[in-house]
Amino acid sequence: MDLPPDQLRTLVAVVDQGTLDAAARQLRVTPSAISQRLKALESSVGQVLLRRTKPVQPTEAGTVILRLARQMILLSDDAEIALGAGDRTAVTHSLPIVINGDSLNTWALSALAKVDPDQRIVFEVHRADDAESTELLRNGTVMAAVTSVAEPVQGCTVRRLGTMHYRAMASPDFVDRRFADGVTADALAVAPMIAFDRVDQLQDRYLRRKTRRRLRPPRHYIPTSADFAQAIALGLGWGMLPPQQSADRERRGELVAIDPDVDIAVPLYWQQWKLHSPVLARLADAVIGTAEQALRD
Repeated sequence: MDLPPDQLRTLVAVVDQGTLDAAARQLRVTPSAISQRLKALESSVGQVLLRRTKPVQPTEAGTVILRLARQMILLSDDAEIALGAGDRTAVTHSLPIVINGDSLNTWALSALAKVDPDQRIVFEVHRADDAESTELLRNGTVMAAVTSVAEPVQGCTVRRLGTMHYRAMASPDFVDRRFADGVTADALAVAPMIAFDRVDQLQDRYLRRKTRRRLRPPRHYIPTSADFAQAIALGLGWGMLPPQQSADRERRGELVAIDPDVDIAVPLYWQQWKLHSPVLARLADAVIGTAEQALRD
């Protein structure tokens, strides 16, 4: 197959931007040029690569070519960075990655800040957990992930980063109102709890460990890490927080651990494509090094 670089970059731009018009604006060409490039690419491959939905979605064949396109673009960008060493006016190069919400809200941004002092690299960060993060790796949307999934995605390597530990936290007023007689199974069955979303199982893991029962307390859904912690501090309910999020509020008396001796451990892993890339290697070194300091086992 003859796959010209401009056609591959067009495929990536269309998938990332979601529409042909948005991709045209990013690449500074006309929508007609985008359409022609995609038709030529699909003709070379011999299969339909995109579903013209909103946003545009790759087909199964498109996923294969999208992954190849990102790899070729990354290697081309590596060469451009090497050849343009010392040139601060060089164009920036994008690395799409996925990070679980709590890592993104605590330690992971510090790792990204260490990757490129010359700021020639920009990151497109997706926030996702577990199954969604591995699917983004598998379908070529991202090149690397901070995830709790230990099983490597096909075509990826995996490294353990460390463990995030979570304790059940609440505001002092909430504890006085809901757990005046202790953190019992009966109290936990009716005390409102806060979950990140409908696939968040951390609170339920704590309930099973604490009570040996499957309780179904009323629950709020707060889908961002910072707001999740704020909702607990405001007394909306109890929820599981790592010390990286709770420590300052504990010192200020805004949060207390309702069960200090019980924590839930969540191992974290770094998954990345099996691709020899200096840029990807620098990113991996920064993430692994930062995690060694921020996470404990």
